[in-house]
Amino acid sequence: MHFNDYQTESRVTAQYPDIGNNFIFPTLGLVGEAGEVAEKIKKLIRDTATDTPAELSETDRVEITKELGDVLWYLAQLATEIGVSFDTIAETNLAKTRSRQVRGQIGGEGDNR
Repeated sequence: MHFNDYQTESRVTAQYPDIGNNFIFPTLGLVGEAGEVAEKIKKLIRDTATDTPAELSETDRVEITKELGDVLWYLAQLATEIGVSFDTIAETNLAKTRSRQVRGQIGGEGDNR
């Protein structure tokens, strides 16, 4: 599946207040779902001492995949709300990270390094 196709298809299932003029709802959903991913990883470390991808069970992998899908869905809604395509986001991010690599600025701090 292509980035923009997912973004368009995911919008079909979007239902929240003032859709089309509300970037707060998908932003809150995005951070909530990212927290759920982190929570699953935390519990793996706590409950099973799993701390590397090679140690994941197939069930764990499926459950994390579901949560990552929820992150993706909210990201798509936020991008749509602000009028930016997934393709643009991906292209902009790759250009930024490649530029940092070329300039030896992968490490460090700051958005514009």
